[in-house]
Amino acid sequence: MTTLYRCITEDDTSRFCHRVSEALSLGWSLHGSPTMAWDPVKAVMRMGQAITKEVEAEYHPDMKLGQQ
Repeated sequence: MTTLYRCITEDDTSRFCHRVSEALSLGWSLHGSPTMAWDPVKAVMRMGQAITKEVEAEYHPDMKLGQQ
């Protein structure tokens, strides 16, 4: 078994929530609490959420994590 790790980032909009919800529906698990930070360049709040997933495949740097 291999544990995969991703960090989803997005502006603080419903799109962020949908991206995290989609990952959860595909078997990913939340890893820690979400984070938020002010982006002064774009003048928006940015969100981040780490997620993990256990897979049977052996890890390789070319893996498309969003497709696992």
